[in-house]
Amino acid sequence: MTDQATRSDQASRSDGEIPGKPTAASRTTLSHIMTGSDTNLLGTVHGGVIMKLVDDAAGAVAGRHSGGPAVTASMDEMVFLEPVRVGDLVHVRAQVNWTGRSSMEVGVRVMAERWNESTPAQQVGSAYLVFAAVDGDGRPRSVPQVIPETERDKRRYQEAQIRRTHRLARRRAIKELREKRAADGIDD
Repeated sequence: MTDQATRSDQASRSDGEIPGKPTAASRTTLSHIMTGSDTNLLGTVHGGVIMKLVDDAAGAVAGRHSGGPAVTASMDEMVFLEPVRVGDLVHVRAQVNWTGRSSMEVGVRVMAERWNESTPAQQVGSAYLVFAAVDGDGRPRSVPQVIPETERDKRRYQEAQIRRTHRLARRRAIKELREKRAADGIDD
């Protein structure tokens, strides 16, 4: 996306509504030392523990960016690259990659390092989550447009648009298939 296209998109969305926010405004890192109570039957940290940390960090970013409550709508592409062990210091880094009218995609990178060593942290996972900003009654509310600042932010914005297009196409195709099966009298 060119800078001019980004500014044009921002201008069209900010017609008297909420001013946009730069990516860095809500970026955050959540860190946690993994303990024995976090382990699975194999003795490594349970994937669900990592997923909760991912959701917590992404939720904080979504709430900061939107200026209020935001709920998890979906989680895409949760990838576990390496096992996490007891004693690892896990850093969950999250930022808003893309915004719609009331939804936001938050990208999350999970890093781990030994708590008592001075070795660099290693990426152990990543995920993309979609959050919807809601009002006090649970209805969707508008969010500020995210303003990508760096070339990496711009790339992440463009990739998020592709993921959104695929999510919507997949949802539409599944709905059409189910409607066709119902019309054909197939009861699932």
